[in-house]
Amino acid sequence: MDKRIKDLLDFLAGGNSRFPASREISRRLDAAGFEELQEADSFKLKKGGRYYIRRMDTAIIAFIVGSKKLAESGFYLASSHIDSPALKLKPASQKLDHELCRIGVEVYGGPIVRTWIDRELGISGRVIIRNKKAYESHVIDLKQPVAIIPNAAIHMNRELNSGFEYNKQTHLQAILSVEKHEGDPLKSLVAKHLKVKEADVQEMDLYLYDYQKPSLIGMEGEMIVSGRLDNLAMTHAILQGLIDSGKPAHTSVGVFYDHEEIGSRSPQGAFSSLLGEVLERIALCRGDSREDFYRALRNSFMISADMAHAYHPAYAEKYDADYSPKMNRGPVIKRNANLSYASTADSSLRFIDLCSKAKVKHQEFLVRSDMPCGSTVGPIVAANLGLNSVDIGNPMWAMHSVRETAGVKDHLDLIAVLKTYFSAN
Repeated sequence: MDKRIKDLLDFLAGGNSRFPASREISRRLDAAGFEELQEADSFKLKKGGRYYIRRMDTAIIAFIVGSKKLAESGFYLASSHIDSPALKLKPASQKLDHELCRIGVEVYGGPIVRTWIDRELGISGRVIIRNKKAYESHVIDLKQPVAIIPNAAIHMNRELNSGFEYNKQTHLQAILSVEKHEGDPLKSLVAKHLKVKEADVQEMDLYLYDYQKPSLIGMEGEMIVSGRLDNLAMTHAILQGLIDSGKPAHTSVGVFYDHEEIGSRSPQGAFSSLLGEVLERIALCRGDSREDFYRALRNSFMISADMAHAYHPAYAEKYDADYSPKMNRGPVIKRNANLSYASTADSSLRFIDLCSKAKVKHQEFLVRSDMPCGSTVGPIVAANLGLNSVDIGNPMWAMHSVRETAGVKDHLDLIAVLKTYFSAN
C-alpha cells in the first residue's frame, strides 16, 4: 500500500469528528516542522518559515512564507472543510428506561440517517473540565464501540423497506447500556477516560462515529471505503501537497474550515473573518502596506476542494450524461451557472494546466439542469475576498453516508496536482 494512502486511512480513522480531525491536522503539521502561532499574539514570520494557527479548537490555516513579494506574486491558496454530517449527543437527555441507558442526539448537517442504524458507534469530541480554579479543554476519543441505534424488527415495522422515515427525536436515541447504572453513565465514562473526577467534567461536545475502520476494497484494492471522506479526503490531499512543497517562492496557504455542513456561519467557518485576517497579518508582518495586501489578493488564486459525485450505474438518471465523472479517472472541476461553485472559464483553465503539469487527467461535473446543485466554501470565500477561484473534488459514491466510497488513484493524483501547485515558482 502506498504510504500516502495508509496515512489517509489513519487520518480518516483518527479524525472521527470535528475536534479530533483538527488534532490530526495539527499533529501532521507539527511533524513537518510547522510552528503554531496564537491569534492573540503578534506574528513574527521569516521567509521560508512554516506556520499555522487554530481557531476555536477546530479550523486551521497553515502557510509557508514565500520569498517573492506578496503584492506581485499573491497567495496560492487551497481550502477545504473538516466537518462531516454526524449525530451529536444531547448529554442531558440520558434516560434510564426499564434499566436501559439511552441518550438523544441532534442531527448535524445532512447525513443519510438510515446508514447510522444498527452499527457499532464510538464517541469522540471535546470535553471541558475544571482543574482547580481553571477550565481545560480536552479532545477525546473513547476508542471503543459504546453505542448502537437499533432498528425495530421487520415484524414490528413492515414499512422499513418501503420508505420509512426515522423520527430524529424518538427513533435516533442511542443505547449506551442494558445494565443498571446510577448517576450519569456518560459523564462517568468520560471522567474515567480522562482520569478525573466526574464532578470535574463540566461541558461536553460529543459526537457518535462509525467504529468500523477505513479500508480498501475492490479486486485490486482500488477503492477507499470510510466515513468522512467528504471532506477529510480533500483536507488530507491539501495538507500533503503543502507539506511536500518544500520552500515555495510564493506564499502557500492551506485553509481548513469548520461548519461547512451547516452553512459556514461561525467564527471558524468560511463566512468568518478568519482567512482575511490571517492573510492581512502575513502581509503586514512582512512590512507590506494595506495597499500591497489588496494588490496581493488580486494576484492570488484559490483551489476550493470538496468531494464530487461519481457516476453511479444504478442511478444513471440522476446524472447529466455529458458530465458524469468516473472514479479513478482524475480530479473533477465543478461548475454551475448560478455560481454554487466558484469555477470560471479562467480559473478552470488554470487548474487544467496544473493537471497537465502533474501528468494527471481531469474531469468535469455539472448537475442535471432539472436538479438542484450543492455548494461548498469556494463561492463564499471568493466573494468575501474577491479571489480568483476554482471548485474541484474527487468523485465518490454515497456522499453523506456513514460509509462513503472513493478512488485510490484519484487521491494520489490530487496530491500530485496540489504539490505541483504549491511548488510552482
